Amino acid sequence: MAIQNSPGNKNIRVLVAMSGGVDSSVAAALLKEQGYQVTGVTMKIWDGTEVSGGGAHHGCYGPEEPYDIEDARRVAESLNIPFHVIDLTKEYKTTILDYFCQEYLSGRTPNPCVKCNHQIKFHALIEKARDSGLEFDFVASGHYARVEYDPAQNRYLLKQAKDLSKDQSYFLYRLSQEQLSRLMLPLGGYTKTEVRAMAARFGLQVADKPDSQNFISGDYAEMMQGEARPGPVLDKDGNILGQHRGLPFYTVGQRQGLGIAAPEPLYVTAIDAKRNAIVVGGKDDTYERELTAAGVTWSAIARPEQPITVNAKIRYRHPGAEALVTPLDGDRVSVVFAPPQMAITPGQSIVFYDGDTVLGGGTIEQAASKAKESAGGISNRRM
Repeated sequence: MAIQNSPGNKNIRVLVAMSGGVDSSVAAALLKEQGYQVTGVTMKIWDGTEVSGGGAHHGCYGPEEPYDIEDARRVAESLNIPFHVIDLTKEYKTTILDYFCQEYLSGRTPNPCVKCNHQIKFHALIEKARDSGLEFDFVASGHYARVEYDPAQNRYLLKQAKDLSKDQSYFLYRLSQEQLSRLMLPLGGYTKTEVRAMAARFGLQVADKPDSQNFISGDYAEMMQGEARPGPVLDKDGNILGQHRGLPFYTVGQRQGLGIAAPEPLYVTAIDAKRNAIVVGGKDDTYERELTAAGVTWSAIARPEQPITVNAKIRYRHPGAEALVTPLDGDRVSVVFAPPQMAITPGQSIVFYDGDTVLGGGTIEQAASKAKESAGGISNRRM
């Protein structure tokens, strides 16, 4: 739970990443209440580009940003803490937006929040804050997760939050030991209901502000409208069933928006960028047992040399499932699930857990083209 106010806290300087929302605002308020020297900082990432459908939902990137910055500023004033805005528009475009568009155009489904946390919020923001003259010992955010130090392993462990319905450890799995060692997550021991109650207790004007629902305000695919090309919709035998609007408008497992009449519901089972084609099939065709992942990093453990059994999440809202992870060459692994999983999606993150502890994770390269009859000999070996 919360760290109690201590005379020693007043000598510890904490930079709080404030978004203008209730979570980061309460994080700042809690740390201030506990006696830390708190400074608020907000990223400016929107370059003024209009996003089609803006206002349809609130996102991190979009025309609502000036209002969010002003909300963060008002919270900082009410807490009587210094506040700074750091311009990261160039870094955000090259690191997040360009990646986002390229992934969709390549037939993959990107995970911008994972990349943003790793390379923007907990790297570029911190470096630019230091370059601007800000001095701090720790960085804090309003993420729902926990960081604990394990003296036996001499490692910092990223763990799930108390409120599993809000847990965001999935989005933080790429943080390094150095990043985790300097990270405070004040909300990890609270539920969302408790956080909103605390916001009201602190008198924060954002206590009832709705959460951001997406990373972009508006239609994602509209960002690539000029580059998206219509192409064929195929069944698994290669027969043409219709035409799609462009690859960025689709993801594996998608059912809505296919525009094809069929006796049974159709789902996107694969995206073939080379042929600019969408492959569809029945719901059973979306299930796979195996995948490969690349760019795998390990947090709570060293890179395993032998297969290990984990609980693996293939997307944020995935409940997790038992899987055998086998190291391959370099930073790649193969993953075999005990039960087949629906909509294994290239480009998305797969995160490995042991109980509530994040072991590591990577980016899904591809699923097996056809789920095998055997589970691949999943062992009972545990961490």
